[in-house]
Amino acid sequence: MASPAYAIDYFTPEPTSPLGMLRILASEHGIREIAFVDSAETPASPSPLTETCREQLSAYLEGALRDFDVPLDPQGTPFQQRVWAALARIPFGETRSYAEIARDIDNLKAMRAVGAANGRNPLPIVVPCHRVIGRNGTLTGYAGGLERKAWLLEFERTHINQRR
Repeated sequence: MASPAYAIDYFTPEPTSPLGMLRILASEHGIREIAFVDSAETPASPSPLTETCREQLSAYLEGALRDFDVPLDPQGTPFQQRVWAALARIPFGETRSYAEIARDIDNLKAMRAVGAANGRNPLPIVVPCHRVIGRNGTLTGYAGGLERKAWLLEFERTHINQRR
């Protein structure tokens, strides 16, 4: 579990979404993890970073924010970091395939590894792994569940032409 050096906060969006509660974990450098949780597992100990993340998640879900700018501190291998950076470049309301992400990181043979790194993304929504779909347009796995992925994609499609 988190050491005292980490700030923990919780965010529960409006009940109209299937997202449920999110736990936000921050280091002194940035947001380290956002996780779908069923309940507050440990007491909250918010920080300015977790509060900013919570505010930006709320603005995103109101359709008022498309690009997050809270400092991030995800932990992963250099390959995972490259994949997550590619995910962060997928524009709001658009999708990419695993092959397109592999091409974006200049490693065409890495589609499966891209899928694995996508599945280990510690910052769902903020680093939009939900925007990665199968080459044929099908929804593929999502650590938060396919219902959440489908909801996020539909939410973005609905809000794509608003607040440009």
